[in-house]
Amino acid sequence: MFRAIYIEKTASGTEARVASLDESQLPEGDVDVRVAYSTLNYKDGLAITGKSPVVRKFPMVAGIDLAGAVEASRSPDFKPGDAVVVTGSGLGELHFGGLAQKARVPAGWVVPIPAPLTARHAAAIGTAGFTAMLSVLALERHGVTPEQGEVLVTGAGGGVGGVAVALLARRGFQVVASTGRPGEAAYLKALGAAEIIDRATLSAPGKPLGRERWAGVIDSVGSHTLANACAATKVHGAVAACGLAQGMDFPATVAPFILRGVCLYGIDSVACPGPLRRQAWARLATDLDLARLESMVRVIPLAESLPAAADLLAGKVRGRLVVDVNA
Repeated sequence: MFRAIYIEKTASGTEARVASLDESQLPEGDVDVRVAYSTLNYKDGLAITGKSPVVRKFPMVAGIDLAGAVEASRSPDFKPGDAVVVTGSGLGELHFGGLAQKARVPAGWVVPIPAPLTARHAAAIGTAGFTAMLSVLALERHGVTPEQGEVLVTGAGGGVGGVAVALLARRGFQVVASTGRPGEAAYLKALGAAEIIDRATLSAPGKPLGRERWAGVIDSVGSHTLANACAATKVHGAVAACGLAQGMDFPATVAPFILRGVCLYGIDSVACPGPLRRQAWARLATDLDLARLESMVRVIPLAESLPAAADLLAGKVRGRLVVDVNA
């Protein structure tokens, strides 16, 4: 038997609870993982609270991240004891997820945890940090460099934003962090932000084109914030869109794209191909300051995932919530 955050369909919607499950209930897969840590991401908050139809198959074990050790493997690529991490790939949506003491997954989803990262580090990074790294890689592929000017990170108080700030600062970028929580200014500057701006300056309807300011943008907010970020991006700059905390809409015009040559990159962390997935984790192992990562982390026991999910959606959580599934 093992404990898990279990989501079931009810007459009035969905219900999430801590349940004891039998290993016979695990789905098909090549690799059995004894999970050490998971995390709470925005998508997990939506799934657990039922605020959005994230879960597409019931019943479901929640959790889009897991990190731990291989317990059994039917794949030649992994052996018992290997430290591994799995993010996205349908976990917690179509396939039992990581908010559980055990998991069984296809080998193609599994990534070895690169040294010096531990399972706790990998969980703290999770989908949020992985998404941040994919966003940084997109800006780099576009050719954005520190010499070209400031880079904006929106939603900087959240998991994606915090890791993005730390990664960009480590690479020498002048990072401007946007947040709706002015009390987090000291925290964000400790992560490497050079300047903090209020999200209200970006979140209201704006002009099709604004004053050129950003060489690059990593946006986890969407809606008017993304539109305004694009409108203020410099000629031939780049914007990486990776979230929708403000909304799924994109109330913009084509002006930044056809008058300034701005490129908008969509960041997909769920179905990311294996080679890019491993590249991103390798870069996280070398580029992310682990002391700064630890400053973002709060560890909670499995059962606390339920009330914490609502806090996450309400914007009351700073940084990363790591879940010790065995506590």
